[in-house]
Amino acid sequence: MVEKFKALMVNKSEEKFSVQVEDLSFDDLPEGDVTIQVHYSSVNYKDGLASTPNGKIVQSYPFVPGIDLAGTVVSSDDTRYQEGDKVIVTSYELGVSHFGGFSEYARVPGDWVVPLPEGLTLKEAMAFGTAGFTAALSVHKLEQSGVKPEDGTVLVSGATGGVGSMAVSMLAKNGYHVTASTGKESEHNYLRDLGAKEIISREELSPEKLRPLSKQRWAGAVDPVGGKTLATILSETQYGGSVAVSGLTAGVNVPTTVFPFILRSVNLLGIDSVYCPMDVRKTLWNRLADDLKPDSMGDIMNEVTLEELPDILSAILEGKVRGRTIVKLSEETA
Repeated sequence: MVEKFKALMVNKSEEKFSVQVEDLSFDDLPEGDVTIQVHYSSVNYKDGLASTPNGKIVQSYPFVPGIDLAGTVVSSDDTRYQEGDKVIVTSYELGVSHFGGFSEYARVPGDWVVPLPEGLTLKEAMAFGTAGFTAALSVHKLEQSGVKPEDGTVLVSGATGGVGSMAVSMLAKNGYHVTASTGKESEHNYLRDLGAKEIISREELSPEKLRPLSKQRWAGAVDPVGGKTLATILSETQYGGSVAVSGLTAGVNVPTTVFPFILRSVNLLGIDSVYCPMDVRKTLWNRLADDLKPDSMGDIMNEVTLEELPDILSAILEGKVRGRTIVKLSEETA
């Protein structure tokens, strides 16, 4: 293995905050059972927060962000993984309290590692990343709650973001009639290409006056937005419908009442992709290689280099990133 490799480091002191590419050695990596040559990572909203001085994500400095990675095992003390194995790591403490995926090499606990499913490349795995996995878990939970294509329209809020884009594509591929919500008129064709049948404005889900119950519109919904948007969706969900919530870009407070739950039997499904049990995690990654895999990943995916990352991390916080951005760190071996 090489002696030095590149990583994006964030550092904070009383005097300044910095985000820059630096050289690291293997001695700089945290403890772990499995050392991985990282071929690809991806950019998530949480990574954008980690690249700001007051993002409340990083727990100690200096630090390597990146809550996703996919690569090849170069050494392992865990008998489940051997040199040459292709693997995925997302969530847990990666990129939060444990050096993350914005590095050419990473060392992680074996319990965080998922074998790359057949039918999926490492690049495709990072086109999904945490956002795609969260979308898959949202669809999975909607299915488990009984939402079927014949029940009616399924709404996706924040539809041009990572979770939203993936959810639109996955639902459409599985026969659901999808309405996508966005504040970006320029992205309507993009959403239709992903499979959305109708598109509504972001403002339609954030009315000035919020009613406890409104006209029943949605058989189900995938909501990575939260806040007042979630309250509106709940008030418009039809009897027995379900809403899978995974985000808080519109805020953590939800100004709703008990009426959607006790008068319409609406189900609010919490989506946690960070500590999702490993059996469910493996099941969903296998589905991401099969029935939840978009027909054209290229429509959703944009690739950048490690050096381009600081600008992308700023852009994702400003809502200027569409779909999924993957970071190429080294060539993927055959």
